[in-house]
Amino acid sequence: MKRFFVFCMLLCILATTCIANLNFVAFANDEVDISSKSAVLVDFASGSILYEKNSSDHLPIASMVKMMTILLTLEEFEKGNLNENTMISTSENASGMGGSQVFIDPYVEYSASDMLKSVIVASGNDASVALAEHISGSEKTFVQKMNERAKQLGMNDTNYVNCTGLPAPEQYSCAKDCAIVLKEVCKYDLYHKYSTIWMDELIHPSGRKTELVNTNRLVRYYEGCEGGKTGSTNEAGCCLSASAKRGDMRLISVIIGANNSQTRFNECSKLFNYGFANFENKNILDSSAIISSLPVDKGKIENIEVFAQNNYSVVTKKGIQTDYSVEFEIPNKVSAPVKAGEIVGKAIISKDGQIIDEINLIVKVDVEKLSLVDCIDKIISKW
Repeated sequence: MKRFFVFCMLLCILATTCIANLNFVAFANDEVDISSKSAVLVDFASGSILYEKNSSDHLPIASMVKMMTILLTLEEFEKGNLNENTMISTSENASGMGGSQVFIDPYVEYSASDMLKSVIVASGNDASVALAEHISGSEKTFVQKMNERAKQLGMNDTNYVNCTGLPAPEQYSCAKDCAIVLKEVCKYDLYHKYSTIWMDELIHPSGRKTELVNTNRLVRYYEGCEGGKTGSTNEAGCCLSASAKRGDMRLISVIIGANNSQTRFNECSKLFNYGFANFENKNILDSSAIISSLPVDKGKIENIEVFAQNNYSVVTKKGIQTDYSVEFEIPNKVSAPVKAGEIVGKAIISKDGQIIDEINLIVKVDVEKLSLVDCIDKIISKW
């Protein structure tokens, strides 16, 4: 198929000297003083690291392990294997978990929504194991899925041993990987349904009640905080991963190994303040915007709209200007049949004349090929 280039220059201002992702540090770290062992601040839209301190160091992260437990549970909801009314049968093993608990009873049933809420809000170890056993049959098998999912996400500095974060010698992660998993979790509306709850209660099948108080105080005391996960053990110190959104900008902040609980909240807030005060997002490609309309050869419709496969954003530091451009490579036509999601071209993104990324261009609807009857009808209609 003969192709030609359609050029469209999109200029964005106020950009930084470098694009970053979760594997590259783009901005100076001397502007924020963090005393905790490890920290990272990430822009949600672009994945750019705005601040880091020892962000790849292997460290225990206590109950922040549960972010992967939450992610796998949310993915089960997405697949249709769970819904909020699914009943979870509890085991003596799950109800006997130490550490933070919601004190579930053994050999009874709780709804999946109550178990998920108990993990997100109150960091229940017992609820975490109950979900793991329901999804995979055993915590051990579930942990295998946790590690497989971590590898899929590029979390190469993480190894899970349990689904709770209770101390285990071979269990570790890092600030950067914690940001990756929270970034995935934040994509789910069901997560946000529970993550900002400050106080609630779990009503047990017996009728007794357990008060649920969000372990992440920032959801109440920091403007825009949408959720996150705390963690605290003697081994890990005090930890926190959290997300916050103001306007069009969402940030993820991770603190590992703070000396005390208040320090983790203070330093997480400090990173948020730094990010919101000094940076902003710029949309380069919007996947909902029509880029072009292509003729369809021998199709039941004559033209089809072209879109970017996904959004593309950059984070920009205020006061620094750099130009971005987008060049679209699109065919002069497509031939039926065409399937929704089919790649028909690409967008080439450049910064200061240097190519930095490519995004596929797709169509979002199916187009069937004209049949012989369709062709005859079309000819007749033109007479």
